Formats: sequence, structure tokens, C-alpha cells
Amino acid sequence: MGVITQAVLGQAAIDVNGMNQAQKVRLADEIFAQQPNMLASILALHRMGVGMVQLEVPLHILLVTFQAMKRSDHAWPMVTEAMQETCMQRLTARARFNEGLPDDLAEQVVQQFCDEHLERNLLAFVYGYLGDHDLLRVRTEAEKYLLMAALNLVECVAIAGSATDS
Repeated sequence: MGVITQAVLGQAAIDVNGMNQAQKVRLADEIFAQQPNMLASILALHRMGVGMVQLEVPLHILLVTFQAMKRSDHAWPMVTEAMQETCMQRLTARARFNEGLPDDLAEQVVQQFCDEHLERNLLAFVYGYLGDHDLLRVRTEAEKYLLMAALNLVECVAIAGSATDS
């Protein structure tokens, strides 16, 4: 099971939802100091065609994720660019594998991925938040980049969380 429990994640979401703009900027400054690559991966989305309004969605996901990391009382290693690249390669490979499958089999594969994920709670939050903002259907290249960046955050947190467990 993952480091980020449902209770920790729920409280992190409440924390972030209750923050004013200045508090969110301070939290982003903490992210820049402690996990700069996670912040950079989201801010880079603007260069990939993600508009400022849509950029608020992955930024919110990042803020909640980081707040949950802080609340977990876990010693988190820095997410490196190499870790991000490895996680993105895995995500991309999974997506390509699923593309050719019949719908029912693809659904089983996705369900198995979710059930076995190291950070199931965080993964569920991210899917839910993206779904709430109608960003799971991937109608544009920008939406594809946004979706992959958000899911890659989850993968990186899962790997980083498990790295200190061993």
C-alpha cells in the first residue's frame, strides 16, 4: 500500500481548497525548493499548448499532491528528471499497449493497473479531478500532454515513496 492514505489525501485537498492565492503561491515556492522537477513538469505544459485556464487543473493536482506528501510524514527523496523520464516511458508504453485491445480487455488492464498501483488513493484523486474537468477524453494534443503530466506526477510519487521504504 502507498504512503499517501485516503485520510492524508482528503485533508490535503481540504487544505488546498481553503487556501487563498497568496497561500497557494507560498506552497508553490515550497514545491520549487523541495521538488523543483515536479513543478517544472507542470509549468512546461504551457509551452506545449495548454492554456492558462486548463493549466489550473494540473497545478491544483500538484498542490494537493505536494500537500499530501508533506502531511504523510514520510521522508521524500527529490523527484529527478531521470525518474520523471522513466515514469513517462512506462506510462507511454502502457497507453500504447492498451490502444490495440478490445474495450473489455482494455478495461480489465486499466482496472488491474489501478488496483495494483502503489499510490491508489492519489491515482483515484487525479483521475477524479481530471474527470471533473472533462480532461480524460483527450480531444487535443494539449489535453494529451496535460493528462500524461498529471498521471506522471502520480507515478513519480509512487516511485519516490517506495524508494525510501527499502
